[in-house]
Amino acid sequence: MLTGKQRRHLRALAHELRPLVQIGKGGIDDGLVKAVDQALADHELIKVKVGESAKLDRHEAADALAAKTQSFVAQVLGHTVVLYRAHPDDPKITLPRAKAGASDDDADDEGDDASDAADGDNDHEQ
Repeated sequence: MLTGKQRRHLRALAHELRPLVQIGKGGIDDGLVKAVDQALADHELIKVKVGESAKLDRHEAADALAAKTQSFVAQVLGHTVVLYRAHPDDPKITLPRAKAGASDDDADDEGDDASDAADGDNDHEQ
């Protein structure tokens, strides 16, 4: 699962990319999945265009392709889907690290409020 920061990084990298694969009226078939799989193996980060003739919802198409190619959806914008899958042997894209324990920051904030109240130093009520 990608964090928000990682998705933001991938969206920035994908901004200049052109769609490599297009989903047409045939929908998602084996040939399309194979083409997306090969594109991900070659590039790690790709754009897929969901054509107007496709009878699929763009979000459903993104989720289906990600599931069938073991990739992650970085973005769905308009009729374009951005997919990411790291190369298993030689990844070219380095993702920002996820914070180890994002909830720890929330706990620290709560601790500060509790200690302020215990000290009688509550600036919010003045």
